[in-house]
Amino acid sequence: MHPHQTSASQVLLEEQSLRDGLQNEERLFSLAEKLEMVGLLAEAGIGRLQIGSFVDPRRVPQMRGIEELTQRVHAHWPQLVCSALVLNAQGLDRAVSCGMRHLSLSVSASDSHSRANAGCAPEEALERMTGLVRKAVDLGITVRAGVQCAFGCVSEDEVPAEAVLAAVQQLAAAGATEINLADTAGLAHPLQVRQLVRKIQPAVPDKVLSLHLHDTRGLGLANLMAGYEAGVRLFDVAAGGLGGCPFVKDAAGNVATEDVVHLFGQMGVATGIDLHRLITVVRRYEELLGRELPGKMRRVLAPTKA
Repeated sequence: MHPHQTSASQVLLEEQSLRDGLQNEERLFSLAEKLEMVGLLAEAGIGRLQIGSFVDPRRVPQMRGIEELTQRVHAHWPQLVCSALVLNAQGLDRAVSCGMRHLSLSVSASDSHSRANAGCAPEEALERMTGLVRKAVDLGITVRAGVQCAFGCVSEDEVPAEAVLAAVQQLAAAGATEINLADTAGLAHPLQVRQLVRKIQPAVPDKVLSLHLHDTRGLGLANLMAGYEAGVRLFDVAAGGLGGCPFVKDAAGNVATEDVVHLFGQMGVATGIDLHRLITVVRRYEELLGRELPGKMRRVLAPTKA
């Protein structure tokens, strides 16, 4: 299912638990464990999966060995649309060398977050990323261009919507087919989401708009609904509500996949995902991590015995 084919009664969810979900976890997952999770996610009906990031494993140890993981997943689950995060030229070269055909390239709209995450100011990061988007597109790769901290940053008063719009327009002009707005710090509220989506969509009408929402202040699902009501049909999710940013203190995880699947199911909106099989995924993550995850529906449908 392509994002352009979605409608009011159909949405597409991109599973992020293996990338955003695990990048903050100290407990390192082995290749075998990651492959096990991919298999369980595929069985649950996940069709689009962000498998990891091509970043320096010294900074994000959880992403070590992504080349082998990528090759194994492509071989065993060819039906999955697999993407990965790329932040620099070295990462793009690595992704291309192991056959990635879908990539997420993103920059931050926040000065402090950009300097922590990319090592430079947003303006410089945007110029670099624009060049990388063009290069990837020229290589035949489908690119999702993302703007991190699109709804604000914990260490800055405000991230102007005009700055987000300018970044989106530049990345779209470089050839990205999808634009992702990320609430990296979990600061957004529903009215803000609705307003920013309605500002961005008319500016890039031929692009697919998606949202990446963190639940730091408990507004993740409310923000997702605001995006849906404003016309967004593609959302990032993470099983169990895993996730967070290494460069944003106390950032909580993404909206939990199982809670989003339940929400849309109640509304009669198709996701193509089996909620009960998804709960098996969440329980396995909890077993491997040794703790309960914050998603709600796992506790509703499979309560832990005392």
